[in-house]
Amino acid sequence: MKGVRIRIIKRSQDLPKLCSDDFFHGEEFFRIAERTPRYTPLMAVAEDKQGNIMANVCALICRHTTPLRFIGFSHGRIYGEGWYADESTKDVLFGEILCELTKQFKKAACLYAEFSHPSTKMFAYKQLRKLKYFPIQWQEIHNSLHSRPPEQRLRKKVANRIKAALTAGVTMREITTMGEVTTFYKLLKGYFLLKPQRMIPHRRLFELLFRCSNCKIFVSEYKGKIIGGCVCVFSRNTAYLWYLASKRKTFHHLHPAATTVWKAITYSYEHHFDHIKFVDVGLPFSKSPFRDFIMSFGGKPVSKFRWFRCSVPFIDKLLSIR
Repeated sequence: MKGVRIRIIKRSQDLPKLCSDDFFHGEEFFRIAERTPRYTPLMAVAEDKQGNIMANVCALICRHTTPLRFIGFSHGRIYGEGWYADESTKDVLFGEILCELTKQFKKAACLYAEFSHPSTKMFAYKQLRKLKYFPIQWQEIHNSLHSRPPEQRLRKKVANRIKAALTAGVTMREITTMGEVTTFYKLLKGYFLLKPQRMIPHRRLFELLFRCSNCKIFVSEYKGKIIGGCVCVFSRNTAYLWYLASKRKTFHHLHPAATTVWKAITYSYEHHFDHIKFVDVGLPFSKSPFRDFIMSFGGKPVSKFRWFRCSVPFIDKLLSIR
């Protein structure tokens, strides 16, 4: 766009005053990422000739470790579209911002870049294709909280499970101490130990989110032992369930995943959020037990694109052919 300058900011002390009300593209999230090991935040700011901010998009460079400490890789990550002063310029400005961020990903030798959670399936399709990003169908589940109480949306089976768990003595609450953050983190790491497709950030991220006013960590507890937990982030009028884990074997009969999700839903409803979104349900396979579980709380499936760009030219070219 003519007359627009894109700046990439890498330090929080260099950030201008941002107008963004999107948590994932605001100053608070940038500072949290800056203080999290293995994360490098980038804030792309689009300004006009007078220096007025027209848009800003926050991105992350995430460094992955492996059991072999001398082997690792990085990838670029963008959650959502960012903030725009004029919505009519969103597609064009995002394309220019993404171009600059992609250059930063290349400089950091990222193995791949990923853009997720667009507001609409076809958002910036032309711009993303031009920059050699390729789409993969992805699944999200959105629950409405504004028209009916969540109790009226529950399927009978999951309602009975929650009732049985509560009768057996399971309680749900928000964590209150840093020690409980550590316990939740150990649970999360164990849950995803055999699921290498999901990157679990450094524990420091959850410690910082625990202190953040826009985030809550909920747990299910049985006889003083945490058996399930989830991270909820609140942005604008929407709650996002970001991470979910539970004890799947010993306490399976107590349905800790169901009670934990239910706590996140009821909290969001009681605090007048319009929606709660489960943003990482996975690929839209015809059969998905996890997707069926999440949908039992009354949500609707939403098919989106998740965009990727591989730094290995021949692989990216092969995957980009549609």
